[in-house]
Amino acid sequence: MRYEVLGDTMPAVEVVFDTAGESMYTQSGGMAWMSEGIAMDSNMKGGLGKSIGRMFSGESLFMATYKAERPGAMIAFASTVAGEVLPVDVGLTGGMICQKGAFLCAQESVTLSVALTKKLSAGLFGGEGFILQDISGKGMVFLEIDGNKVEKNLAPGEVIKVDTGNVVAFEKSVKYEIETVKGLKNIFFGGEGLFLTKLTGPGRVILQTQNFNEFAGRIIKMIPSR
Repeated sequence: MRYEVLGDTMPAVEVVFDTAGESMYTQSGGMAWMSEGIAMDSNMKGGLGKSIGRMFSGESLFMATYKAERPGAMIAFASTVAGEVLPVDVGLTGGMICQKGAFLCAQESVTLSVALTKKLSAGLFGGEGFILQDISGKGMVFLEIDGNKVEKNLAPGEVIKVDTGNVVAFEKSVKYEIETVKGLKNIFFGGEGLFLTKLTGPGRVILQTQNFNEFAGRIIKMIPSR
């Protein structure tokens, strides 16, 4: 399999299969264009239990698998918002934990499942839900970045505090928890919400410069209502 990330504002990843039988899967509606020689199969990848878990983590109940019927077949998957597409070799990273909605597409050798946060407070107040995405296995996965990508490599014990919507993914060695904003004035007038995501190293952290949910909320406020 070969791939190329195309575009700057609304990027897509275009995949060319080297042999028949190679495949990629994505959430329902993730495919942008493809050549002849690609067979599509919609299915509950991993069974009903994993499918329901994916639904709670922000993905589709049904996934679409695209399999090459001949060498040289091509398919592309496009991002849903302005930003970047990040290729990740899961075998080299040892897997990652991602926020819901970050998954774009992956090879079939990559497993997408749910990961419960270690602390209930992270799920109840984290802003991204109690269930995160656990990406494991071997092969390539492609993640969506809202806005621009920022990478941090945290040393053991090093801490970074992030607005929850700006977290994309982090290695499984990184500790994840929610911290309450201190001070009544900061809570009511700071404009940053009540909680921050606290990430503690060691490990790689991927951030995004845009919080799309916050951006969408501002747009909604500007829509005239009768």
